[in-house]
Amino acid sequence: MGFDGRVRSSLLSSQVKDHAVFGGVVPELASRKHQEVIIPLLRAALSEAGVDEPPGRVGLVAVTNGPGLMGSLLVGVMTAKGLAQTWECPLIGVNHLEGHIFANRIAHEGIETPFLCLIVSGGHTEVILVKDWGAYEMVGRTRDDAAGECFDKVAKILGLPYPGGPEVDRLAASGDPKSFDFPVPMSSTPEVEFSFSGLKTAVLWAVNRIRSKEEEVPVADICASFQRVAVEALIGKVVLASEMTGVGRICLSGGVSANSALRRAFGERFGGNVFIPPIELCTDNAAMIASAGLDRFLRSGPSGLDISPDPSAPLT
Repeated sequence: MGFDGRVRSSLLSSQVKDHAVFGGVVPELASRKHQEVIIPLLRAALSEAGVDEPPGRVGLVAVTNGPGLMGSLLVGVMTAKGLAQTWECPLIGVNHLEGHIFANRIAHEGIETPFLCLIVSGGHTEVILVKDWGAYEMVGRTRDDAAGECFDKVAKILGLPYPGGPEVDRLAASGDPKSFDFPVPMSSTPEVEFSFSGLKTAVLWAVNRIRSKEEEVPVADICASFQRVAVEALIGKVVLASEMTGVGRICLSGGVSANSALRRAFGERFGGNVFIPPIELCTDNAAMIASAGLDRFLRSGPSGLDISPDPSAPLT
């Protein structure tokens, strides 16, 4: 990304196939794969951006220093420190969640603050009030499982391949969303809070009842019913957050915001007041970290070479 905010290259090295055989992310494997691919991917990105000889041409190195898996964060932070020293340029640490918020700034040029951002992924389900760029307030979060984690666990219950979220979304398109009356979690509470462990358990019980009768499990119908309830839980609390804060502009971010039912439901509920990044900016990507890093650098200067990875780094 240039200092003009234009994305010049955004490449991705996926580990999905490496982890699929285990049915989920294996931290040690993830960090080892990071080590293997980070330098070749960096070289490819620089080449695509037309920056073949970085010294003097790279003005800033931005890196995610939390939250996340310690091993993977460590690979990224240490590599970034080495690059900043070698290229003699400043370094900036970026909070992963702030990066997801900035995906909307890339996708929707000129978007104004304040707005509410629903960050919904495999590890996070939070509603953030973005008062201004860099000024955030936590409005509500999940008590237990994140929404994306619940999607993956339901997929595993149904025997679907990893990652489960896209598979649930795909199969739900051919299912009946009213065939199973799963409870909408936290729908009766007056707080902006989420809980998905009970919904996951409800699906497990339904599947076990069917299997105990030696009947065929209607996978598409369960996917459709589960997805309908999960989306209702998310949108209901965002509506509540909007009423509580008086902020009507809504943004989505995170991997689960790629879900077709979620995108459709938010579009129908909020119309022109909802902003959703394209699919490639929903999941983890370097462009969003670069955008957040550049903005933070221009506001407060560099982090320095003493930054360290923090697996539980808070956004607010």
